[in-house]
Amino acid sequence: MKLVADCHFHTVDAGHAYSTINEYAMEASEKGLELIGMTEHGPAMPGGPHEYFFDNLRILPDVLHGVELYKGIEANIIGYDGETDAKDLRFEMDIVISSFHSSCLKPSSIKENTQAVIKSLENRYVNIIGHPDDSRVELDYKELAKAAADSGVMIEVNNSSLKPTSFRLNANENYEKLLEECEKYKIYIILNSDAHFYEDIGETDEAQELVRKLGYPKELIANANLSKLKQRLKIRRR
Repeated sequence: MKLVADCHFHTVDAGHAYSTINEYAMEASEKGLELIGMTEHGPAMPGGPHEYFFDNLRILPDVLHGVELYKGIEANIIGYDGETDAKDLRFEMDIVISSFHSSCLKPSSIKENTQAVIKSLENRYVNIIGHPDDSRVELDYKELAKAAADSGVMIEVNNSSLKPTSFRLNANENYEKLLEECEKYKIYIILNSDAHFYEDIGETDEAQELVRKLGYPKELIANANLSKLKQRLKIRRR
């Protein structure tokens, strides 16, 4: 499957990634990607950038090395009430990923973890749920899929989680359960690299193999079509 975009990656500004935005754009151009979404971790992540970093993203070009550049944030959920560290940002992001990171919020019961993710969707700028796949952060996938369907957000299939070297637990098994629920509601998913080094931009082999094995409908993979992806990213902001 030819994917046209990768909407989750991290630069040196994350504090734990190793490449620049220029390196990512050059690599994306060589791989034939049409769009990349820079989604740095929010300020609550240890080592992450200050909110001024996000306010200043407007100075970046909209096209870099022939690749369209969307500016975004991977917002950290910091409360079981769904509060994230993106609430005070003044610059409207093209992409807002809502993610549960144990370094920003200690995992609790499956009920509280699920509530935290679902409540974060009350922010209408959130358009992707990031890596809901780690058994260390237990989630009720039936409730999560229903909330995604009701809100119109996309569910991410995170390629980094599916690699043998991943620190996340049972991602393959968890995605099988989650995507079964997603298909019932015809939820759009997005396959992202979550790259922390430029050579990984656009690399989604594990994610593609998983959705192929499960027979997830191609028409519901948002980043297989650029116009569809852009539509899904804007649908909650009308």
